[in-house]
Amino acid sequence: MFFRILRWTGLTLLAGVTLLVASSCTMLGLNYASLDTGNKSAPVPALDIDRLMTPDGRAEAMKLLEDTMYGPWPQGLPVSMSDWRIINANYLEGRGTLEELDITIGLGPGAQTFQLVAAFPKGALANPLVLSQTFSGNCDVFPGQPVTSSAGDPCTAQDINSTANFIVNNLFGEFIAEAPIEKYFDAGLVYSSFHAGDFVPDSTQLAPKTMAALGGEVNPTSALMAWAYAFSAALDALEKDPRIDAGHMSVMGHSRHGKAALLATIWDPRIEAVIAHQSGFAGASLSRSPTGERLDRMAETYPHWLAPGAQKFAANPSLLPFDQHLVLALIAPRRVFLGNGRRDVWSDPNSSFRAAQAASEAWAAYGVRGLSDGSMRTFDPGAGIVWWLRLGGHSIVEEDIDAFIRFLTAGKAPSAVVPPAELPSLPAPG
Repeated sequence: MFFRILRWTGLTLLAGVTLLVASSCTMLGLNYASLDTGNKSAPVPALDIDRLMTPDGRAEAMKLLEDTMYGPWPQGLPVSMSDWRIINANYLEGRGTLEELDITIGLGPGAQTFQLVAAFPKGALANPLVLSQTFSGNCDVFPGQPVTSSAGDPCTAQDINSTANFIVNNLFGEFIAEAPIEKYFDAGLVYSSFHAGDFVPDSTQLAPKTMAALGGEVNPTSALMAWAYAFSAALDALEKDPRIDAGHMSVMGHSRHGKAALLATIWDPRIEAVIAHQSGFAGASLSRSPTGERLDRMAETYPHWLAPGAQKFAANPSLLPFDQHLVLALIAPRRVFLGNGRRDVWSDPNSSFRAAQAASEAWAAYGVRGLSDGSMRTFDPGAGIVWWLRLGGHSIVEEDIDAFIRFLTAGKAPSAVVPPAELPSLPAPG
């Protein structure tokens, strides 16, 4: 009881601090992102598409991302999981079941275990999947359900901090925590998610120690790469379930978890499509951009998001041998959704749009459409790179969810395109 009260008090204080910080940079700001891209410089360096289309060129580009900004993909880091256990057999008045399992990543005493929760529509068989990484714990994402809390016991009303939730939801949108499962069920989707902080804490002090203790031959050195690997570990469990179509698995993340979702999609060819909502710097926004949060500010505030060696590039992005249009291009020809808010100047939608424009060359090389012709106001849910811009700030609101679902149900790339399962990837170490 004492620890629950302490946690509740801490969340309330954290929400108050978040309110003060966010008021200067997110939803409460009065600035608007520029919609004029014609007066801005094109991303540099230019992509070498011919080289990028080869297995060796792709591997070189992925190694470049590892060596300069994100640290190594932890190839071979052990992953184990429990069986599914039913949390609610009549979830949403019988529309489906709510289940969870334990995923353990690592080896020895430093291995980390977290809970993956999934909502399966009733009678699901080979349904498309959307896998989300969440800021909040599972108690908040699935309110009123006895999923396992971060403390390791079933969630109760005491695990829900209504004051903190009220503040956070009003700052960052009604769906920043709670998942609108009904909407996903209506679209015929299986929804699954996990709290990234239950694997590697979002902490400058704790994240490096946690990653170093995982016990693998190769450990991640940035929280973004660790969270990306957690996406892949969750897919290990999900792809085996007959209720899921393993050929239609998508990942989704907002803000820092949008960055991780992009990385996961590069390294894991099983991912058919990715939603990176307001991913900002080290995500879809150009590192060399002088507007918005900027890479150097992000690296100063959240140094654990990047590998230690990235600090020299963060201080002087002109030294980077790539920019984020390469990150997007490495996902082609699979589908990408880039979500943005007009008042989310911190995430720099303008430079993200220019990165998408430049990356479209990679989709064209596969013979498919990348970013649609048009402006930053154009929404084409069937494109290879889908651009979404709405009013408002750094948040997840109902119109975002509706746009996500339109993207997820718009279909996959033409059959003439090389299937993601055949895309080249880096060889195992050694």
